[in-house]
Amino acid sequence: MSAHVAIDLDRSSPVPLYFQVAEQIAEAIRRGDLAPGSRLDNEIMLADRLGLSRPTIRQAIQYLVDKGLLVRKRGVGTQVVHGQVKRSVELTSLYDDLRRAGQEPATRVLTLEPRPVPGEIAALLGVEAGAEGLYLERVRFASGEPLAVLHNWLPLGLAPLKAAELEKRGLYELLRRAGVRMRVANQRIGARAASASEAKLLGERRGAPLLTMVRTTYDDQGRAVEYGSHVYRASHYSLEVTLIER
Repeated sequence: MSAHVAIDLDRSSPVPLYFQVAEQIAEAIRRGDLAPGSRLDNEIMLADRLGLSRPTIRQAIQYLVDKGLLVRKRGVGTQVVHGQVKRSVELTSLYDDLRRAGQEPATRVLTLEPRPVPGEIAALLGVEAGAEGLYLERVRFASGEPLAVLHNWLPLGLAPLKAAELEKRGLYELLRRAGVRMRVANQRIGARAASASEAKLLGERRGAPLLTMVRTTYDDQGRAVEYGSHVYRASHYSLEVTLIER
């Protein structure tokens, strides 16, 4: 069933009509009048109801799709996306954070195998370049929506990891179970455009904005135990930092 939102247009305003439509739909989403997963009237119905042209409605909806508030699904229509995952920058796993937030995390393991460690990553892990490490690639889902592509390198023999376990639990939980005591991490956060393969895995268009996070984690003996290089859908994910004056 389609959701109905009241839209009041000021045709004498210099603000473009498509933008007025988009802003009022966005405000309805922020207020909770349009819940995550609810479906909008189709473009023809909206255009007829508001007395606007289809290109104007299409421009308004595309604006909201680009902002990450709406998503178009074939055979379903235009829907309000699920709420954005907000995550504090702490030494925690994404899986644990999603579970605590009630976001129903799920994981698909794409790769779990020994591989020669690239030189730059080998230096961070404290192993010789070309030596084998355990390479792990996963897609993480939140409430049924793909959220992130996760790449990790670990020293061989650190923990007995199996794909079936990684699909049910977070990497950090499995490392803790194996006796690894993670204590500190160096982390860098950035942003870039999605590649074709990343866009396909995340259900985004090629070139869509992604948040990036690169992290090297150390145990309580100062030994590097994990290197991660992850990308997140900017439309679904944000990081929160608390700043303290010193």
